[in-house]
Amino acid sequence: MSRAHGFAPIEDTAAIVLILGSMPGKASLAAGEYYAHPRNLFWPIMGELVGAHPGLPYEGRLRILKSSGIALWDVLESCIRNSSLDSHIEEASVIPNDFESFFLRHPSIAYLFFNGVKAEQCFQRHVQPSLKSQPLQYRRLPSTSPANAGTPYEKKLDAWRAVMQLAT
Repeated sequence: MSRAHGFAPIEDTAAIVLILGSMPGKASLAAGEYYAHPRNLFWPIMGELVGAHPGLPYEGRLRILKSSGIALWDVLESCIRNSSLDSHIEEASVIPNDFESFFLRHPSIAYLFFNGVKAEQCFQRHVQPSLKSQPLQYRRLPSTSPANAGTPYEKKLDAWRAVMQLAT
């Protein structure tokens, strides 16, 4: 197994919301794009919420997120994982991203939304204990991953509406 490395953050100095995944899956890593798996519901949900529809070019979707006050990143900078499933992340291999520096560069971010349980758990375990920056509000949302197929789209979309209630 090889070490998987995540992406740079999608960021804007005016962002007030940060959406965090755990680590990009194999389809995303291969494409070099966040949430590239065709059955991941992240972009359809962002299409409904801010107009960043999956049919738009990737760079256009990112511009829409930024102009909507939304930053996007993953909790982990790298890890060893033998599949795209979060449950296959080897805990001893986890290296978190540098959130202290990120939050110093983005003092307007006040809200963190976790795209699923694993992102929240990784943040609480590997980042939060050493975080010294501004107070933040946290909220876990249902994962947009195809592995979370048991939660209907409408229920996910309804929960994700909280992002826009705070970003605007």
